[in-house]
Amino acid sequence: MKIAMIGSGAAGSVFACYLNKGGAELTLVDRYKAHMDKCSECGMTFVSPSGTEVLTGFKTAYSAENIGVQDIVILMVKATQTDGIFPSLMPCIGPETVVVSLQNGLGNDETLQKYVPAERILYGFGTIGTELPEPGKCVSKPESGVIIRFGAVKRSDASVKVGEYLEGCFNRGGCKTVFESDIRPFVWKKAISNSGYNTISSLTRLKVGEFLSGDDGCELIKSVWKEGCEVCFAATGVDLWPEMLDELPRLKDGFASYYPSMAQDVLIHHRQTEVDLLNGAIVKYGKRLGVATPVNEAFTRLIHCIQSNYDIQY
Repeated sequence: MKIAMIGSGAAGSVFACYLNKGGAELTLVDRYKAHMDKCSECGMTFVSPSGTEVLTGFKTAYSAENIGVQDIVILMVKATQTDGIFPSLMPCIGPETVVVSLQNGLGNDETLQKYVPAERILYGFGTIGTELPEPGKCVSKPESGVIIRFGAVKRSDASVKVGEYLEGCFNRGGCKTVFESDIRPFVWKKAISNSGYNTISSLTRLKVGEFLSGDDGCELIKSVWKEGCEVCFAATGVDLWPEMLDELPRLKDGFASYYPSMAQDVLIHHRQTEVDLLNGAIVKYGKRLGVATPVNEAFTRLIHCIQSNYDIQY
């Protein structure tokens, strides 16, 4: 199957490398010209716990307008950019193309249904640290256990076929992946988790392990998570709170020396974040369902203030 990776930055490049190792045919699409050129000319240097290797065979493009119709289109741009870029993706999406969102946040399934029928949409996430230190080089920092989980908005012959194919490619490539029968509780859990450590790391300017080393950081993250779990329960009937408490030791070990993606946006790149798809989405769903979310609302507004004023900050 022909696969286009739309948004081949740090996470998109890492996912593409695992798929490449699993035997998939990929076209990387990204506006980062130096990165695309290096991958096309020299291959991708892939750094993972297994070692460093150079992977070849990638096609590359700066946009999706001239790559031809694909069997699978994977979205790895920031979820806040999906509506803006989707018109440029239509030339590569045919009547049988399955679109896959592995983007962070809540509501990606709803966004895609504006453009693609539900029976041709898969969505989910990866639990993994990624970096793009230079053009043509990406770094994978996976945790133990399942790395990628995804599922269908509406199960159909097309979505199941593609789901099982991607599951196989990722697993053969060394990335433990599960095509879930019901992805919703997993998406909520990931979004709630991200809303805690991503946002607090961005606001405190500390790596995850650093702010979790004290009681204040631990209580802050639990206050964000508690509200998220209350909203999730109202939306799905699933109580995630006991599972979220088990997340703290995992974060302390797995992400101790890591600036998560939102913190990289705020502290390093000075660009727009995904806060509206994380804390902001918890607030939005909370208002819809009648659940109060004051901590998440405050954190959302703080990140808005920061990302709107990069040029004049002290």
